[in-house]
Amino acid sequence: MKILAVIGAGQMGQGIAQVAARAGFQVLLADADLTLATSAKRVIERAVARQVEREKIGADEARALLDRIEPSDTARLAGDRLAGEIDFAIEAIPERLALKQQLFAQLDASLPARTVLASNTSSVSITALGSVTKRPDRVIGMHFMNPVPVMELVEIVRGLATSDATLVQTRALAELLGKRSVLASDSPGFIVNRILVPMLNEAVFALESALGTAEDIDLAMKLGTHQPMGPLALADLIGLDTVLAICESLHRELGDDKYRPAPLLRRYVAAGWLGKKTGRGFHSY
Repeated sequence: MKILAVIGAGQMGQGIAQVAARAGFQVLLADADLTLATSAKRVIERAVARQVEREKIGADEARALLDRIEPSDTARLAGDRLAGEIDFAIEAIPERLALKQQLFAQLDASLPARTVLASNTSSVSITALGSVTKRPDRVIGMHFMNPVPVMELVEIVRGLATSDATLVQTRALAELLGKRSVLASDSPGFIVNRILVPMLNEAVFALESALGTAEDIDLAMKLGTHQPMGPLALADLIGLDTVLAICESLHRELGDDKYRPAPLLRRYVAAGWLGKKTGRGFHSY
C-alpha cells in the first residue's frame, strides 16, 4: 500500500489528504495536536458527503476514501505503525520560513532516509528548507492550488540540491493524484503567485482608492477579463493572511515596491477579517 503523510491539517492539508486518499494512498494527516487532525478529518467527511449527495462519488468509494485517512500528531508521527513505510511527506503549515525549517529538521530526523520531504509552500525557498536537512537532494516543492480537490495544477519547485530522481518521483506522484504539473524556478512566488498576488494586491489598492465597491471591482474583472472569480473574492478564498504573507515575502525578497502590500490589506488582517474562513473579508460569508 502507498503511504503518504500530510503535515498541517488546515484547508490545504485537508484538500491534499482528500485527493491522496481518493487516489488510493493511505494518508497520515498530522498536526501539532491530534484533536486538530481529528477535526480536520471531520471536515473532509462533510466535504465527501456533499460529493456523494451530488453523485460525484459513490457511497462505497466515499467510505473507502475516509477509511484511508488516519489522524495523527506531528510529534508522534515517527512512532506511527506506518511511519517506516512513508514514501512522501507533504508539509502544509503556515507560510513562515522559521516554522517550516523547524518542521523539516524534525521530519528529517524522524522519517526514513528514502522519504521525500515536499512543501506545499507558495513562496518560501525550497533551497532554504533543504538546507536544514541531511537530505537536501530529497527536498522539493509541491504547490497545490486551492481548493485542492478542484484545481488541476501543481507547481513543482526544485531547490538547488534537489536530485533528478526526486523530481521524477514527484512528477509521478502528481500524476497519480490526478494533477498536471509545471516546473517552476525556486524564486519568490514561483510562477502562479508571482503573477497572481500582485493582481490581488492591486485590487485592494483599487478598493482603498474608491475606484469601485468590492462588488463592482470583482464584477468588472469577471466580465472584463473572463475570470471565474473576482480578485477580491479570490483573495477572501485564499485567506487574506496568506495573501499578505506572500506580498511581504515578494516585497522582501525582490526589493521592488510594486509588491508592497496595500495598507487596507494589512488592516483587514489586523482586524481578523481573513476572508471566507472567518466569515468576513472584502465580502461577507
